[in-house]
Amino acid sequence: MYSIAPVDAPPIREPFHVPVAHLIRGGMVEGIHYGSVVVLGTDGQVRLQLGDIEAACYPRSALKPVQAVAMVRAGLPLDGELLALTAASHSGEERHVAGARRILEAAGLTEQHLRNVPDLPYEPVARDAWVREGRMPSRLAQNCSGKHAAMLYTCKLNGWSLDDYLDPGHPLQQAVAESVENLTGQRVAQVSVDGCGAPLFSISLHGLARAAARITTAAPGTPEALVADAMREHAEMVSGSGRDVAALMRAVPGLLTKDGYEGVQVAALPDGRAVAVKIADGANRARVPVTAAALARAGVDPALLTAFAGEPLFGGGRPVGTIRPVRALDPVSPQPSYTDA
Repeated sequence: MYSIAPVDAPPIREPFHVPVAHLIRGGMVEGIHYGSVVVLGTDGQVRLQLGDIEAACYPRSALKPVQAVAMVRAGLPLDGELLALTAASHSGEERHVAGARRILEAAGLTEQHLRNVPDLPYEPVARDAWVREGRMPSRLAQNCSGKHAAMLYTCKLNGWSLDDYLDPGHPLQQAVAESVENLTGQRVAQVSVDGCGAPLFSISLHGLARAAARITTAAPGTPEALVADAMREHAEMVSGSGRDVAALMRAVPGLLTKDGYEGVQVAALPDGRAVAVKIADGANRARVPVTAAALARAGVDPALLTAFAGEPLFGGGRPVGTIRPVRALDPVSPQPSYTDA
């Protein structure tokens, strides 16, 4: 669907974000979430864009499916729930911790080889249970441990050094960068460090949507298809019980989606339709309904998305408002409008 050869890197600039969601209280706009949104059609063409979809941005964990593809391309033999965990921002439930440990054991390694940041489980219930048991922050409990364990396994299989696997110049990270450019169709604009310590490659929101579409439309048996299948079949390993990412993949048949910190989300369907969202202030309360609205604009049945329409706002203990995407994202809106409440 897309050219394999990457074009120039996206420009590094202050993004030209626009309103993408309104905070409605008592029938009045109380607040505005700014951001950018892109919707791609089955032919890869932009069907809708709001804001700045071409500026360089950090996709954060929304790039994990691409990182997982890079590792499978480099020989990572995982499948099923462990491959899903490779692309996960998991909750730190016991199955996630055990899965990361299984990946390390397959490589003949231990938690001591991990270089991610020790942390408590991400999900509040799992975190509270962890603390009650007197357990300390752990590299296995940190939400990126599946990715890091798989990175080590990939290094071990290829005879690459282990201690410096997070160095951007390491063969593993060079392979990841190559897959990022291959799948997004553009050069990496900037390299920084993600929260977990792994290299973070900046691309455009448009490029992120292209990458997701290439993954979901890949031929069966390819690294892209293996990653997509694993994530969709084991959605709770990608995030966790009760998390919106898993729930969205369960609600929409064939959907692949991944979130990232600072209000990023990407989603794609098997026919190549794809969306990518960036909420400027990083708010999850806007990320979820804006992603759902973008999917509806892409042609997903809105009835499948009602659970993701936006959390209620309370006053005096009762609902008095909600988060509402701008009408430019309405599936029946004839013309985009950035200001219509």
